[in-house]
Amino acid sequence: MKDLKHLYYFEKLLEDSYNDLCRQAQAEGKKAIGHVCFQIPEPLLNLPGCFSTRLRAPRTGSIEMGTYYMSSTLCEACRAYLERALEGGFNFLDCILAPDACAQMNRCVENIEKLGTNPKETFFVTYADVPMKSDETALKHYVKQMRIRVLEPLQKNFGVDISDAALRKAVEEQNEISRLITAIGDYRKCDNPVITGYEFAVLCLATYCCPKYLIKEKLQETLEELKTRKSDTPNKYRIRVVVVGSEVDDPEFIKLAEECGALVVADRYCFGSLPGRQVIELNDEEDILTQICRTYLQWGKCPRFFNQDKIFERRDYVDQLAKEYHADGLIYEQIKFCDYWGYERASAFHVMQEEYGWPVLSVDRPYSVRSSGQLRTRIQAFVERVEMKKIAEKKAERRAN
Repeated sequence: MKDLKHLYYFEKLLEDSYNDLCRQAQAEGKKAIGHVCFQIPEPLLNLPGCFSTRLRAPRTGSIEMGTYYMSSTLCEACRAYLERALEGGFNFLDCILAPDACAQMNRCVENIEKLGTNPKETFFVTYADVPMKSDETALKHYVKQMRIRVLEPLQKNFGVDISDAALRKAVEEQNEISRLITAIGDYRKCDNPVITGYEFAVLCLATYCCPKYLIKEKLQETLEELKTRKSDTPNKYRIRVVVVGSEVDDPEFIKLAEECGALVVADRYCFGSLPGRQVIELNDEEDILTQICRTYLQWGKCPRFFNQDKIFERRDYVDQLAKEYHADGLIYEQIKFCDYWGYERASAFHVMQEEYGWPVLSVDRPYSVRSSGQLRTRIQAFVERVEMKKIAEKKAERRAN
């Protein structure tokens, strides 16, 4: 297929945490709000005078210093983020708002704070206690935490407008981006999609790392471009897969899978669009903050939710996505030493195969996958296994007829 007009532009933005659009927004006087997890609703971080950017460490090399402070048995992503902070890569941030969701990520942020990696006098960090269930009691606690740990610190330190009107406007701005990303992502449902998983991952990741109002126009142009884009004929991919798991903040992992013949048609991972890039529906009867928090609790598919309802919901959701996007198999991935996804991946490997009937590849991967020959070999073997299964099913179908 012909390259997307703005693909290179978005790729360049992702090469640096402090990208050109973050610089532009700060030059306009906006505060850069760093965050590390889905559990802090993004509209709360994009109020007037602010923009959110999710921590990541593009082009990571050595993580020796991150390992020194955090040990070699903790999540490689957390160590890479700390390494980048020690290098000065997050000096542009005005604050980091972190949820008490993952102990390893919290330790990373605590090190960023305690080691004084950010030289700004006004820089601060807050930690919000977020629930591990999604009932009404948990919702009340969630709302309270978001108010006292996110909204009030922003108002106190930066004079941010946290009124219902400001929150409603922030939701609508995010909804505009979500509508565009959803419309672009829907093209992946086609038999021969006009957008690859890698291309979509680049676009979606930019919505987490760049000021949203500065990328809207190019996303709109990309959506229009896809309406007339011609797909490869015949389809060069051998199977279609859903990728499920922990942080994928480097599209190189998706590119690696597609180079092996596995077209990634749905992204159920941290930094993905499913869920997280759907429209937040608001009404006029209920408090705006409560509505936002309820939406994020309902969306939440993180394995830190241990209650049985959420466990079954996660499995059913992946099964639904695989059917909706016409997938042939599932790839469950986790970054090395991720506690939550380590348990989820091990369980799902058996459950999704034995109870739901999906071929599953389970991988424990390094944070940086560019030179992982072992991972390439495993994905290639999985592609061949799924192909053989499809061939066997077609033969059985012909015999039955």
